[in-house]
Amino acid sequence: MVTSPTPAPSLEAELLRLAGSVPDPELPVLTLEELGVVRAVHVLSADSVEVELTPTYTGCPAVEAMSLDIERVLHEHGIREVSVHTVLTPPWSTDDISPEGRRKLREFGIAPPRTGRAPGPVPLAFGPTRTTTLDADTRGTDTRSPDTRGTGTRGTDTPDRDPVRCPHCGSADTELLSRFSSTACKALRRCLDCREPFDHFKEL
Repeated sequence: MVTSPTPAPSLEAELLRLAGSVPDPELPVLTLEELGVVRAVHVLSADSVEVELTPTYTGCPAVEAMSLDIERVLHEHGIREVSVHTVLTPPWSTDDISPEGRRKLREFGIAPPRTGRAPGPVPLAFGPTRTTTLDADTRGTDTRSPDTRGTGTRGTDTPDRDPVRCPHCGSADTELLSRFSSTACKALRRCLDCREPFDHFKEL
């Protein structure tokens, strides 16, 4: 039986792979492909390409560094003219982070964003910051009002969402320390079991 040879990847697919292999400048544990921000590569001629890049949020300061790194990598692979265009539609979402990217974030000590965000504007709620209910028998008296007990989530979480889990020990009993961490896309949290602080990649 004669089998057909596996077709070689197209030039655009290969260049997309190369552009996606660039590490994120703010989170070098992730590549741009794993982050989900490189949308497409279009070959305009034999030595000219256009790359579509979607920032994680409008005005992201890392876009320029991403663009320069993409240009450098493609120049190194023989592409003379590389233009990187910022594309805002459709907007980037944390659902675009690949499963491998989420695994790497967790191993790096960053709680990955939760999946399945509802479409539309991101709701913003201020208030208590605990992510699980307290066990009055093991953690002291629960002083919250009766209407907020038993919801299973706190602060910006909603009852139908999973809590933010500690990337160190896996506990769901965590609290928010600051809504912004080393970058605007991360929040600073602390685990109430192992007591370790950690970053949480916020859902967008």
